[in-house]
Order: sequence, then structure tokens, then C-alpha cells
Amino acid sequence: MEMEDQMESQKRRGASKDDLISEQTGSLGCVGWIIVILSGIFTVCLFPITIWFSLKIVQEYERAVIFRLGRITDRKAKGPGIFFILPCTDSFVKVDLRTVSFDIPPQEILTKDSVTVCVDGVVYFRVSDPIASVANVSNADFSTRLLAQTTLRNVLGTKNLAELLSDREGIAHSMQTSLDEATDNWGIKVERVEIKDVKLPHQLQRAMAAEAEAAREARAKVIAAEGEMNASRALKEASLVIAESPSALQLRYLQTLNTIAAEKNSTIIFPLPMDVLSHFMRK
Repeated sequence: MEMEDQMESQKRRGASKDDLISEQTGSLGCVGWIIVILSGIFTVCLFPITIWFSLKIVQEYERAVIFRLGRITDRKAKGPGIFFILPCTDSFVKVDLRTVSFDIPPQEILTKDSVTVCVDGVVYFRVSDPIASVANVSNADFSTRLLAQTTLRNVLGTKNLAELLSDREGIAHSMQTSLDEATDNWGIKVERVEIKDVKLPHQLQRAMAAEAEAAREARAKVIAAEGEMNASRALKEASLVIAESPSALQLRYLQTLNTIAAEKNSTIIFPLPMDVLSHFMRK
């Protein structure tokens, strides 16, 4: 259902845009055709001179929207390559079809959880319909830049700080969808939106750092306590094994003496047999 609604809305936008263009490409009227015919005769009579004013060239990445007596001559822009215009009645506007990128200036935004942050981004867009970009808006590039700033503030105002820091891709996709729908009647196609940086106040940064440090210390204490518990269980099991075999205690005693002798070579140790100690312990 959502896909069908989107397709219907796109059809309605396309129909309204076609209607607007058809109104702009209406008939010139009787007087207009007379002027056009006179201009054509004038161009033919002075052909060696007027050819330099009639012949125009646009690049591969450009299109030309021709106005004849203030009206758009065709629903399709001219170019690339060579095209002709009538010197006295026709004028044209070049439209660049290449992808344009611009930085959204840093915006002071109050998030949903009442935190003030400074966010900036970048937008990539191009002209998809040259005629609409000329006829429906005075300056498509400048209008898209202003709309991107407003959209950034509106979208981020509905997000809390955690979502803003963790879900940048979702926010960028939401902004792209909103911008693309708003600029469709202008003949603009928004290709990509990215959130560049999120700057937090210094006090909030210190508070978040203290919170993270406290969380790390708490986890370290829990891990140390678990290690002590596991070590005590292992020592208990070792003591039970040694209690079952008295010779194991003697071997452990000799191993300890060997370790002490390896660490401190200048120390002389005289081992005392455990049997002697056990004799005194009975008494």
C-alpha cells in the first residue's frame, strides 16, 4: 500500500508539473507569430551576419531552455551540441546537469531530550528536469541550500541525543527523502545526504566522559571480583586434592623453594623435611 501511495503521489506531482509546463508552452498568439515570421525573414536576409547570433553550442553536461517571446518553445531542453535560435525573439538559459555538492552550515539544534548540539552535513543533488528548474523556481541551487538547512533542523528536532549519535544513516536517509519530495517540482534530484559532524557542549562531553569512566571502573571491579571468586574455588579444589595425598604437599613445598631460589640467587635455603614438622604438630 505504501508503495502504491508513493507511486500515485509521484504521478500527481508529475501531472501537475506537466500541466504547468504546458501552460508555459502555450500558443504565441497572432501578434507573436507575426513577430516570429518577421524575425525569420530578417535572419534569412542577413544570413552571413545573423548566423553568428543564431548558432549556439552547449556542452555535454549542459542543456539549453529556449524562450520565444517569453514562452518556452518545447517541453524538452536543447542539447548537447549545436542548436539555432532566432536572434530577435529567442533567448535561452543554460542549465548544468552535473552533480553539485555543498556543505550545510553548522546548525544549533535542540534535540527531543532538550540537549543543544551543533550539527553540519553535506548534500549532493543534480538537475533532473532543466525546464522545471528554470520555470518553477527563481534560483534552484540557492533554494535547495536553504531548504536543506531547514530540513536538517526539522528532522533532528524529533530525535534524542542517543539516536542522533548512533543512527546517522537513518537520519540521512530521512533527510534525503524529505528533500527529494520537496524539490521534485523544482526539477531537482537529491542523490545523497550525509551528516558530517555532531558537536556537543564541553560540559556535556565532560559529563559523558565521567559516566563512561565510572561504567568502565564498575565493570573492572566486577571482573576482578569474579576472578577472585574463581581463584578461591580453584584453591579450594587444590587443597582437597593435596589433603588426599600427603606427598603432593611435599612436592609443592619443593616447587616453592625452587621458585624462591630462582628469583633470589643470593639467598641460601635449607629445606626442612615435612615429616619433622608433622611430628611437632602431633604434640
